Amino acid sequence: MGDRSKVTLFKTLGAVMERLPERFDVALAKRLARSFGRRSTGARANLRTNIAHALGDDGLDERTLDRFVERGFESYGQYWAEGAKLPGITPSKVFSRFRIGEGLEHLYDAKALGRGTIIALPHIGSWEWGGSFLNSLGLGMTAVAEDLEPPELFEWFKAKRESIGIRIEPLDKHAGTVLLQTLKDGGVIGLLCDRDIQGNGIEVEFFGERVRLPAGPATLALRTGATLVGAACYSGPDRDHFAVITPPIAAERVGRLRDDVTRVTQSIAVELEGLIRRAPEQWHVLQARFDGV
Repeated sequence: MGDRSKVTLFKTLGAVMERLPERFDVALAKRLARSFGRRSTGARANLRTNIAHALGDDGLDERTLDRFVERGFESYGQYWAEGAKLPGITPSKVFSRFRIGEGLEHLYDAKALGRGTIIALPHIGSWEWGGSFLNSLGLGMTAVAEDLEPPELFEWFKAKRESIGIRIEPLDKHAGTVLLQTLKDGGVIGLLCDRDIQGNGIEVEFFGERVRLPAGPATLALRTGATLVGAACYSGPDRDHFAVITPPIAAERVGRLRDDVTRVTQSIAVELEGLIRRAPEQWHVLQARFDGV
């Protein structure tokens, strides 16, 4: 597909999803995602392995695991549908349909300290709804995203996310500088960190196996003194959303920076495990996570 065709396709799909009646959009997306999951053997095998680790595969029967995998693809479809729909929903409706069930006080405590807040996120539910909700609370959020080709597609994606109150920065050589300044200004950054996209992460234990997770959240917290928390934004009940925010993760310097980053990243991994186990069928990571490091 050419660059122009790709941009046109995404813009058209986004416009259609924004305008589809509620419920119909998610129902359609779930159906398409289930179909994709049944045809894409690689993605299905990866999701099956990932969910099995989250569930704890000792004694897990195949039929139960298959049901979780089906629900996993449905969750993936719902994520895309609700993310596309979000720019067309008024902030007041987002506010009425989102709740932070646990841990909101940790964000306000961090704001009072004035050193910035780092939220470590897994690919659970819809983090964009959480970012939009934080904007309604006056906290805002800056996030980084993989660069897209062509550049026009990334700019479209960036504009859509910024229209709902989430500042998006490309994951490039300038990202670290932007994030450091955001924290220095007392802002909030959200970092998806259950995948090592750049391939230079820290080796930790995650669901019983050695994998690599990004070093960014730990490194930023250790260098700035910002408050570091884990969080997940879950879909449901029905069309609503709710979030859980963990207590602050200890991130103080005690030795060499590399050792401290490893220690804090392992602590993040533990918190991510707990958040994912609350709704493993919403952990929509379709890439292999447990093939070693």
